[in-house]
Amino acid sequence: MSSPPSNPEQVLQEEILADARRQAQEAAERAGKDAEALITKARMEAENDRRVQSQAAQAEAKRRHDLVLATIPVVVGRRRAECIEAALAQIRDEAARRLAARDGFDYRQAVIRLAAEALGRMEGNRFVIEVSDADSQALGQGWLDEVRRQAGRDGLELSTALAQKKNQAGVIIRDVEGRQVWDNTLLARLERLWPALRSELAVATRLVSGAEPQKKGSQ
Repeated sequence: MSSPPSNPEQVLQEEILADARRQAQEAAERAGKDAEALITKARMEAENDRRVQSQAAQAEAKRRHDLVLATIPVVVGRRRAECIEAALAQIRDEAARRLAARDGFDYRQAVIRLAAEALGRMEGNRFVIEVSDADSQALGQGWLDEVRRQAGRDGLELSTALAQKKNQAGVIIRDVEGRQVWDNTLLARLERLWPALRSELAVATRLVSGAEPQKKGSQ
């Protein structure tokens, strides 16, 4: 067994080295524990971030899902309205076609009624009735007398003139002074009456219920 060193300086040096080794060991142990703690904290924060991101993603997915569900009634309603409008437009186009073709009704009597109705709403006694050349020939003699009778107005002075439109269906009436003009051609009359007719047709054809309002063109 070796005897302890007798040199005081050597003894001090060995104690200093021993203390340094001890402190280095303790520092290494503390660093290892701190590193483990940091790793554990980083893992927990990463897991928390993933959980928060997952919850945010789920919330966003639910929001989009709810938004899609909320828009379905709007889209369906818009599409239904478009289909109703398309169906009514077809009816209107067919009505215009048949009116222009003088198809399916007594055209002569229709012209007489149209002229009489307009005269019943106009002031004065002297009027010019514009009709197409073809209609003038088809109406024949005496139709102006029938117009006077249906208008129920005495002393009417009526004359005819050729319409500017060759295929005009119906009549345009103006007073001789040119102050009043009443367009009672069939298509003009259809245009005026269509807002009311479209609502009645929509209900009659069961495109809408009787209680459902018709906004576009309704009166």
